[in-house]
Amino acid sequence: MEKIELPPDYRPCDSDEFMNPRQREYFRRKLVAWRDELLRGSTETLGYLQAGGLQKPDIADRASLETGTSIELRTRDRERKLLAKIDATLRRIEDVTYGYCAETNEPIGLRRLEARPNATLSLEAQERHERHERVRRDD
Repeated sequence: MEKIELPPDYRPCDSDEFMNPRQREYFRRKLVAWRDELLRGSTETLGYLQAGGLQKPDIADRASLETGTSIELRTRDRERKLLAKIDATLRRIEDVTYGYCAETNEPIGLRRLEARPNATLSLEAQERHERHERVRRDD
């Protein structure tokens, strides 16, 4: 992918051609920064666990610490899954399918992508998907 220069204050706008190279670069940078932030948090958690952060003599303190650690590990597991989605999204940017609904191939929309850069469905397709899931869950 060629190097695209972006001004520091660049924001995609609806008047531009949808998913032009500048918009793709903007979202690529946003996703890479998000991924880096998640990886930093994961590294901090790993460092804490390796340092023996669960060694407390008092049983109540240990139980509290174990609960907090369990919550932290569940959060990190969700983030691990999110990292996989971010990587898949970065591949879609590379193959120029980013920004288009996986079901309808219609543009997802800049506002939705700004709020959820790893979105794969348009708002309408996502709502249909959620209604379908709700119906299946209620059965």
